[in-house]
Amino acid sequence: MDLPRWQLEQTLDALQRFGRYGGCAWVVSVDWAKWRLRWSAKPESQEQIDTIERGILPLDPALRAFAVTMRTRQLSLSTERTYLDWVERCVRFHGLPSPAAVEEGHIAPFLEYLAAERQVSASTQRQALNALVTFLKLTRGVETVEVGSFLPGSKPRQVPTVLNLQEIRAVLGHVDVPAMRLAASLLYGSGLRLMEVVRLRVKDIDFPHRMILVLEGKGGASRRTPLPESLVGHMEQQLAAVRALHQRDLEQGYGLASLPPGLSEKFGSSAKEFSWQFFFPAKSLAQDPYDGQVKRHHCDPSNLQKVVHQAVRKAGLNKRASCHTLRHSFATHLLENGYDIRSVQELLGHKDVQTTMIYTHVLNRPGLAVRSPADLL
Repeated sequence: MDLPRWQLEQTLDALQRFGRYGGCAWVVSVDWAKWRLRWSAKPESQEQIDTIERGILPLDPALRAFAVTMRTRQLSLSTERTYLDWVERCVRFHGLPSPAAVEEGHIAPFLEYLAAERQVSASTQRQALNALVTFLKLTRGVETVEVGSFLPGSKPRQVPTVLNLQEIRAVLGHVDVPAMRLAASLLYGSGLRLMEVVRLRVKDIDFPHRMILVLEGKGGASRRTPLPESLVGHMEQQLAAVRALHQRDLEQGYGLASLPPGLSEKFGSSAKEFSWQFFFPAKSLAQDPYDGQVKRHHCDPSNLQKVVHQAVRKAGLNKRASCHTLRHSFATHLLENGYDIRSVQELLGHKDVQTTMIYTHVLNRPGLAVRSPADLL
């Protein structure tokens, strides 16, 4: 019976729970880890695994298997690179011969080293923990990983830096490249994260409703955010530039846009359509690490970071500002204008309202930045 991977894993979990709670004698004789490894590593189709194997993968066998499994599960390329990097850093810390030698007992000491000596934040430490636990689960087929106790990261979260309207104008005014100025304007005008801006595709821009659909947000969540009326003309100019670039790619025998493995298999023939092209494309064609084909990827996020950093310096600001500062400013200015915290939470794509509450501290007010009706009397 040829079932998709998720159904196989669901069946395996159901059988194990049934045997355990039912007190069945056979449950202890089954090598659940072996079956979980066998089924969790099974791709949705042989065609998908063949496509992945043609891509750019690590040379180390354990890391290669980890990367392939992450791609079959459609984790983003940035997540894949981050997880692989944490595994390699753990290997170097312990002086292990290879990633295959990483065991449960290696995780806690490495996490304590990050907290005590590297003084990383709690979120960075959690990222390393998630990477190592995921590595062991996907490459060893274990259901749970016993990490043990470790010193948690305690670096306090800083109140975000916020720019006022005059400073925003000054920064954006010192971005010389039109496409980069537009991208930076969306960081502030739509409250987008850096990677959300560079990953925008043509189909994500809803001009009639003045909305932007964010489909590849943090944690895979999607949301809608406003398209500033003041940017519509610039957005249309950028759209025309992307169309002309795509037409040249097609004439030269290219025109494919990069897609995640799952979408690439499902919409492979659609990747040449204009709607799938990145709104801020890279200047040059490049080999897609997923399947090895030459495609047009999105612009390098580091380019936008450098442009904004230079603009902050040229504007003569004494604040330490970055791309994310523009998003912080978007949220803070909305609260200053009386928008409720829940609306701002949805626009930012925060899962927890407590994450959004940090901006009320920026306002130096104990509650929400909402004007009292008594002030209107």
